[in-house]
Amino acid sequence: MRYIRDMLIERDGGFLVTLFKNNLTEEQLKKLGLNERQIDAMLSYRTKGEITSSEYAVKYNVSDRTARTDLTELVDKEMPVRQGDYKTTKFYFR
Repeated sequence: MRYIRDMLIERDGGFLVTLFKNNLTEEQLKKLGLNERQIDAMLSYRTKGEITSSEYAVKYNVSDRTARTDLTELVDKEMPVRQGDYKTTKFYFR
């Protein structure tokens, strides 16, 4: 038996799939070790769909570097998708 991201299980030559309505609740995001800014961004920007690091920096009153760090940590956890180069990067939430 092999687990793939807790939603897809390979067993006996087949797959079991678990679908979640919304597994990114505030409680789940806290369990992932996200800071308050990251949690708020995940909850707020999922409906908008995208954010830039400069928008993030302004909204949360942090430096551009902190904004990029926070958003990169979210990308590393496969929450938003990064698109664009350094200056024009947008983060798209699923």
